[in-house]
Amino acid sequence: MNIRRATISDAEGIARVHVDSWRTTYKNIIPDSFLAKLSYEQRTELWKRNIAQTGNYVFVAESPTGDIVGFADCSKRKENLIPNSGDLTSIYLLEEYQGQGIGKKLMKQLFLQFQELGYDTVFVEVLEDNKTRYFYEAFGAELFKSETIKIGGKELELLIYRWESLDAILLNE
Repeated sequence: MNIRRATISDAEGIARVHVDSWRTTYKNIIPDSFLAKLSYEQRTELWKRNIAQTGNYVFVAESPTGDIVGFADCSKRKENLIPNSGDLTSIYLLEEYQGQGIGKKLMKQLFLQFQELGYDTVFVEVLEDNKTRYFYEAFGAELFKSETIKIGGKELELLIYRWESLDAILLNE
């Protein structure tokens, strides 16, 4: 599995993973009507902007045949006012590639980026009903706070986790 920095030409592949993984990850969490409206075309445009945006770092996981099977990105959210901190904004994998250590490799790449930026605290937001929260917890993320949000007209609990040290990920093999 090859992990590398994304380029604009990866936007379509990232968009496919984004839409397909949302439809599997958030089934029975986010309303089906919202998930059905997700568009490869709209997400492709979103990812072109995300990849081009200064301060946003996007990485892809490629299969041996060169297909994008996962992606991750990080930045510093505008609302994050904590010094020397950043935000893991997403890690998504196609369902058939989950559980193979690819998410861990993507996360490590993000944490290397955080280290390069001089950050020592990292935040990640995850829906309470999303089993990915256990992935973050297994790698040392601790619950920081929670808030209620709305997606597709449904109220959901958003959990915000943090790592107060990069070592939990960088030293983990």
